[in-house]
Amino acid sequence: MLLGGAVPAIRAQAICRQPSALCADSRRLTADGSAQRESFQRAVVHNGKWLTAASVAALIVFAQREHSQSRREWNALLDICRSAQDACALGPDGRYVRSDAEQLYQRSRAFDRRANRWLLGAQAGVLATTALFIIDLHPGAGPDNIPFPGNRIEVGLRLSW
Repeated sequence: MLLGGAVPAIRAQAICRQPSALCADSRRLTADGSAQRESFQRAVVHNGKWLTAASVAALIVFAQREHSQSRREWNALLDICRSAQDACALGPDGRYVRSDAEQLYQRSRAFDRRANRWLLGAQAGVLATTALFIIDLHPGAGPDNIPFPGNRIEVGLRLSW
């Protein structure tokens, strides 16, 4: 059973990469499942990079919403502090003496922590998107090297009189 998995497929057990009635000898032959698996993996990577890019944009939007709520709470705290001279006095434990000021401060910090988490997720998504874009590159499938063909190099010298 183990040896059966290690034996390579022979020509009679292979199918053509291109669908046709007969395989020409010049076509590359592959084992049954490898072509389908390869095309599935390529499709997952090709479409996955766009999915992760869209998720990065969504995570940034979520972070911006949380930051806006944090700013709103912080501005409300500043309004309280500007209302009276001792409105934002701190107690011996480092907290605001007024409970409404302390509550606004804690909510502002909570929204900022959530925004930071969304941004960390977006950064991880940027890394994943970059990796998928690199994986999706097709080496050798691009255009020819236009200025200098890959198989020869010419050196010349031009003098003007």
